[in-house]
Amino acid sequence: MKRKPVVAIVGRPNVGKSTFVNRLVGARNSIVDDAPGVTRDRIYFDVEWQGKGFTVIDTGGIIPGDDDDIMNSIFSQAQLACEEADKIIFLVDGKDGINPIDYDIANILRRASKPVYLAVNKCDNPESMAMTGDFYALSVGEPIAISALHGSGGVGDLLEIITDDFELTEEEEKENRIRIAIVGRPNAGKSSIVNALLDTKRVIVSDISGTTRDSIDSYIKYKDTEFTIVDTAGIRKKSKVDYGVEKFAVDRAIRSIRDCDVALLVIDAKEGISDQDKRISSIITDAGKGIIVAINKWDLIEDKKANTINKFNEKLERDVPFLSYAPKIFISAVTKQRLTQIFDEGIKVYNEGNKRISTGLLNKVINEAYALNPPTSFKGKRLKIYYTTQVTSQPPTFVFFVNNEELLKDNYKRYLENKLREAFGFFGNPIRLSARERKEKNK
Repeated sequence: MKRKPVVAIVGRPNVGKSTFVNRLVGARNSIVDDAPGVTRDRIYFDVEWQGKGFTVIDTGGIIPGDDDDIMNSIFSQAQLACEEADKIIFLVDGKDGINPIDYDIANILRRASKPVYLAVNKCDNPESMAMTGDFYALSVGEPIAISALHGSGGVGDLLEIITDDFELTEEEEKENRIRIAIVGRPNAGKSSIVNALLDTKRVIVSDISGTTRDSIDSYIKYKDTEFTIVDTAGIRKKSKVDYGVEKFAVDRAIRSIRDCDVALLVIDAKEGISDQDKRISSIITDAGKGIIVAINKWDLIEDKKANTINKFNEKLERDVPFLSYAPKIFISAVTKQRLTQIFDEGIKVYNEGNKRISTGLLNKVINEAYALNPPTSFKGKRLKIYYTTQVTSQPPTFVFFVNNEELLKDNYKRYLENKLREAFGFFGNPIRLSARERKEKNK
């Protein structure tokens, strides 16, 4: 697949970079908030302008020389974005005027040896428009007045200039990647796993809980299979989530679960599975997604013996019996122990979730299960299963045509689900069972 041109958007905090990205993408994909420093990692979006496709990178607000660890990481991420980009949009605030930080950023961009386009944002009125000329002092080219919030001003002119030498987008086949969302509680090591898998600092890693706020896509190929790895914000209890940026980040993480093929639930080996881990696993199963349970930080478990993993597995079986079908892997993002199992299990779980069973074979298994263990009668009536069919995959979903829907009790559903798993697997995937009434044909 031909590489699309890449455009990075940089600037100091709170000048409207994410608002501008949302304007380009045509949706509220980046988190937007009035508090500075909301965007931290570099985030990629595909954009098309008048038939020309390119990738835009949203970056965190940068403050050169700041000693704060997080701000240093944001600055490093912005630098990586500039190195990766073909062109750079330098966004400044037309309402506030030139800030000393703008001069520092301009000095850095002049050394980047990349085309730089100066966009003066928040030019929503004649007063701010009149201040645009002041930005010539940054010596990075002609300032172009825009309003990212309203889409007015020179947004179109800016895009015309940037995409002038871009080629028209050709129709391409849809990329067939397995999408794995890495989810879990804050500080379980999700971003560290991403970085270890990619062998690069694709996302910021910090010991401070809640560092990742946006869901971030990375791409990797393993054994001829392509993956999209989605790093997400840590999901805390609702009662502990502040309204605003953190709530949006958690919502985005939950949306990433709904959009993925397989969810990797990361559990801290030292802390074990918590009630919140159970809630997250319920979110995954309710969304009908494949799941892998990854016990991270296994390197920190001292005095490991031959049966340590077995004992941990037994505890998981007791604590979360409804995840008995999910593969469990014991990994370390630090030592990279067993990390490739994420891909191996991801392929298996994805394939199991897409499995389709022929109607004849399916009914043979269900009829044998029924004969082996007929359901008990209820109020003098007994459940009859006339016919079974698989209606969809991801998740595998089956409909039983029966004489009375109310007679298919939960305990018998579980029995039939177990028989389906014994016969066909569906490892790592929830199974959906439902009943429809059908009158018995007269003989």
